[in-house]
Amino acid sequence: MQNYTKYQKGYYLPPVCDLSWAKKEYPEHAPIWCSVDLRDGNQSLIIPMSLEEKIEFYKMLVAIGFKEIEVGFPAASDTEYEFLRRLVEEDLIPADVTVQVLTQAREHIIKKTFEALEGVKNAIVHVYNSTSFAQRQQVFRMTKDEIRQIAVDGAKLLKELTEKAGADYRFEYSPESFTGTEPEYALEVCNAVLDVWRPTAERKAIINIPVTVEMSMPHIYAMQVAYISQNLKYRDNVVLSLHPHNDRGCGVADSEMGLLAGADRIEGTLFGNGERTGNADIVTIAMNMFALGVDPQLDFTQMPKLVDMYERVTRMHVPDRQPYAGNLVFAAFSGSHQDAIAKGMKWREEKDPSRWTVPYLPIDPQDVGREYEADVIRINSQSGKGGVGFIMEQKYGIVMPKSMREDFGYFIKSVSDHQHKELLPDEIYHIFQKEYVNVDAPYKLGDFLLKKEPDGRRVGAVTMSVNGREEIYDAHGNGRLDAISSALQKNLGVSYTDLTYSEHALEIGQASQAMAYIGITAPDGRIVWGAGRDTDIITASILALVSAINSMGNGK
Repeated sequence: MQNYTKYQKGYYLPPVCDLSWAKKEYPEHAPIWCSVDLRDGNQSLIIPMSLEEKIEFYKMLVAIGFKEIEVGFPAASDTEYEFLRRLVEEDLIPADVTVQVLTQAREHIIKKTFEALEGVKNAIVHVYNSTSFAQRQQVFRMTKDEIRQIAVDGAKLLKELTEKAGADYRFEYSPESFTGTEPEYALEVCNAVLDVWRPTAERKAIINIPVTVEMSMPHIYAMQVAYISQNLKYRDNVVLSLHPHNDRGCGVADSEMGLLAGADRIEGTLFGNGERTGNADIVTIAMNMFALGVDPQLDFTQMPKLVDMYERVTRMHVPDRQPYAGNLVFAAFSGSHQDAIAKGMKWREEKDPSRWTVPYLPIDPQDVGREYEADVIRINSQSGKGGVGFIMEQKYGIVMPKSMREDFGYFIKSVSDHQHKELLPDEIYHIFQKEYVNVDAPYKLGDFLLKKEPDGRRVGAVTMSVNGREEIYDAHGNGRLDAISSALQKNLGVSYTDLTYSEHALEIGQASQAMAYIGITAPDGRIVWGAGRDTDIITASILALVSAINSMGNGK
């Protein structure tokens, strides 16, 4: 690819590159979560959310369990300002929820922000200014000292206005464009801000280290975070926060490694919505913890409903392959995968283990509101007997013998292949009913009456409709099914061997129906299957035999 030589790394390594955090396996507890959907996410939408949509989204964030929610940039627009005022005036901020507002380190913007905060009990005022080499050189054309002074002046004004308002607001500072800033300089600015605020254990300050634009691999960012964490003043009284974007596709990795490196808090959005390629995806980060047995302190048990609401108010689409939330993330089309999943689920039924270990499913889909038969086993031309059998058993209570399951699986594969489409569970069930159950052409069962002889044999008659003409045949044999089978072979001119049989109840109760399955070996060696369904198990078995004979004659 041409022009690669015009690029070089835009980041700076810290003076000390500590990798001790890499020995940790995973975060052992949830961070403080701060949703920035209503600000960072909303400002990236082609059509920003309306006031009512923002309120609906906010209520959903509260219901999920977010305790810190960035509600916007009140000085940026009338809608942003009015949104915060609605939250206050309609008493929509629970006592355990803190709203966060963003402001540049500019006097008139800070003052406008404080006007919007009037009446808010729990608030975080988040002030920022850009510190990167490129911004200092090209945008502001200021020295390091001048840029640091902007941050300090902003910090002083936050403190002054908070005291004037008689409020107890908490403060947050971000060296915006941190990833293009020399880490030692970013640390210098952050410590200068902290010297103004002098945080305490009762009123901690937040230092936020944003990946405004991703410039490095995740381990580099984690080393930068470790350096900041280890050298911040007032560290015990500081919440170290991360705000990763996703320009290199590593927003989640930046967050996870940053937590290992010493961070306490994550700012992100649901499903990674945000500027350019988006923000860190809080759903994925939280669910990754969940999958490792760590309580994320957020509730995503109703993921489909969350996705529906999100797509409706943001007019964004959650991709089918979005981790944990996409329509296809639990779907298995491959026959071998389906078979392994089906056997894993069967093993769980038998053993009832306390831990989830089903192949190909990193978490139990039901934990996020998904269904096994609809969301996990998906049937197309790549599927196999295991998947088809699983759907039939789980959704419809149809438990076919192993060989019949294989036969039906290949039949379904063929249908899907010729139609060039996925087959939904109800379509599969319909095919089963049509092709296997109570098949009555050219031969249709009318009635039968069999008596038990002293020697145990069964003797009687069976009535059949043959191409619409009623016929009555004598029947005798060692059992009911044997007697009927012998009569049909003798009078219909059909021949088969190796009759195999299984049955089960479909329901419980006086009006319950039974399913019977019969396989016969045709003269050419084919094994042909039929199924019968009736309230009487003997009738169901004879219907299954007639179905198999009809299928054999029809060339199935």
